[in-house]
Amino acid sequence: MTQDLPARLLRLLSLLQTRRAWQGAELAERLGVTLRTVRRDVDRLRHLGYPVQGTTGQAGGYRLAAGTELPPLLLDDEEAVAIAVALSTATGGITGIEDTAVRALAKLQQVLPARLRHQIAALHNVTAPVPESQGTRADPAPLAILAAACRDHELVTFTYRTRDHRTPGDQPHDAIRRRVEPHSLVTAAGRWYLVGFDTDRQDWRTFRVDRLTDPAPTGRHAAPRSLPAADAATYVAARIAAAPARYTMRVTVSAETIRANPWFLPDRVRRLDDHTYTVDLAADDPRHLAVQLLHLHPASTFQGTPELAAHLEELAQHLLDAAHALVPAEPR
Repeated sequence: MTQDLPARLLRLLSLLQTRRAWQGAELAERLGVTLRTVRRDVDRLRHLGYPVQGTTGQAGGYRLAAGTELPPLLLDDEEAVAIAVALSTATGGITGIEDTAVRALAKLQQVLPARLRHQIAALHNVTAPVPESQGTRADPAPLAILAAACRDHELVTFTYRTRDHRTPGDQPHDAIRRRVEPHSLVTAAGRWYLVGFDTDRQDWRTFRVDRLTDPAPTGRHAAPRSLPAADAATYVAARIAAAPARYTMRVTVSAETIRANPWFLPDRVRRLDDHTYTVDLAADDPRHLAVQLLHLHPASTFQGTPELAAHLEELAQHLLDAAHALVPAEPR
């Protein structure tokens, strides 16, 4: 019906933005219209300036490509640059917004003309953000590449540094390229993680985005695999919990403490009875482990790495010195 046309065009445009290519029959089924109507709607989008290309193949289809100029009715040049920069900034440390910002940035970059991409790159080159005190900031450029690869189920390659800041291989400075079928991007503990199937190792892996460089799509697509977990966030949490750490502690806490600290990794929590649990804490930096301890009730009991004691005493003395400095000396 005529009154449904604007909504249908927006729905068609949204579908074209969610993955690289669609068959005409798939679009017709999603929109609940005939294939002939899909063709007419695609022609309408092209008339409005959206760069919809026809794809070749057994069934044929459509894809949304980058155009020579930004399509109208969405954003003008200044608005597009402003939003792209804002989305790049949003991939920093704002809880709950990272995934949405990266997906939106990937969609926007897909249709940006080259001249606007150059403007955005120039802004990034001359902008120096203030480093955050906790966590790490991932570069939005590789995030956008990885997000698009996850969306399109496209194999991606990159160089990856292992946990000891070396790339895997026989020699410490070998730069080994990893080839991965990407699944999802996950944020956890102030960091970005890529979840994917490593085709060389024939197994699922998690990769910290701040440790990978030069991500590049290969142009090869693979059917989505079933993740060995309920969802990507659960998988990443389990991998983090299983990762080795230099310092560890096992703390006995109350059920109230468990409820008050939802950041506890589920795989590190064990139930002893209706009122008592144990929590395994781990970190390579004793300061990070000390911060975790501050969230716990003083009545908790502790077991852990003996070498950690000296570091905790040093940190405790630092806090005690700061407290004494805030109290003026009593006059004699």
